[in-house]
Amino acid sequence: MASLSRRSFLHALAATSVCGAFPGLTRAQSDAFYFDISLAQWSLHKAFFDQSLSTLDFPSVARTNFDIGAVEYVNQFFMDKAQDQTFLRELKRRADDHNVRNLLIMIDGEGDLSTADEGRRKQAVENHYPWIEAANTIGCHSIRVNLHGAGSAEDWHNASVASLVELAAFSEPLGIKILVENHGGYSSHGAKLAEVLKEADSPYCGSMPDFGNFCYQRADGGLWDSPCIKQYDIYQGVADLMPYAGAVSAKTFRFDEQGNEPDMDYRRLFEIIKNAGYNGYVGIEYEGSELPADQGILATKRLLERVRKELA
Repeated sequence: MASLSRRSFLHALAATSVCGAFPGLTRAQSDAFYFDISLAQWSLHKAFFDQSLSTLDFPSVARTNFDIGAVEYVNQFFMDKAQDQTFLRELKRRADDHNVRNLLIMIDGEGDLSTADEGRRKQAVENHYPWIEAANTIGCHSIRVNLHGAGSAEDWHNASVASLVELAAFSEPLGIKILVENHGGYSSHGAKLAEVLKEADSPYCGSMPDFGNFCYQRADGGLWDSPCIKQYDIYQGVADLMPYAGAVSAKTFRFDEQGNEPDMDYRRLFEIIKNAGYNGYVGIEYEGSELPADQGILATKRLLERVRKELA
């Protein structure tokens, strides 16, 4: 494929000249601002972990309980099913039966794509191949990957670029895009992640900005749980990543009496998204504890619908 800048690709995609490559990735470009709403499986993670829900139930739950017609899966809830064609065909059938679009699979637990250990990095890349094929089987446009791996910022950058280039070479014939979420460590530094995507320079590599994941250094040096000591500005981070965005994750934790997320200015965030010309899906990822999962999902949906109407 001839080299094509990502900005040029995204404008072409929105204009429909390349729309067939990623069905459902973005709507046709128009003057009016609009985005569709999807539901991330992680919003119901407690029910999937305790197995009161199964992944096969997810399309029905999204449509019946929340009237949402697009979903984003998390491989943690069906780790042994990447090559189970019977399971994958049944999952697609259930989504089709409920008029639900399968958008992407978030991939965790398959190794560090950004480690400086070349053998481990290569193995991590290969571990993602079955998930790319699974995403194709169930009709997704993308998988979401993590860029994790210990080491210096330079080592992380170089390994990240190499892994993305290799994943994109595998995914291109299947029409599956590789989306990187800001998801801990260097990947949560908006400028550093944008530089990786710029150097990877493939229309099959992109970003999945998550409003809630811009802590790039924690007290214990790990990815999660300990106090954040270096936080990237979330508005700058979203602005850094939107030129590459193939999906957006609308993280919420809590709501005030007006239905706003008090720790994030959703109006400001979506002004950035609007200015970037994005018309794709925005996924609900409720991760709070003050409301039960179903209520948190519905509160997030109402907030998204309100902001969408205000900025239309």
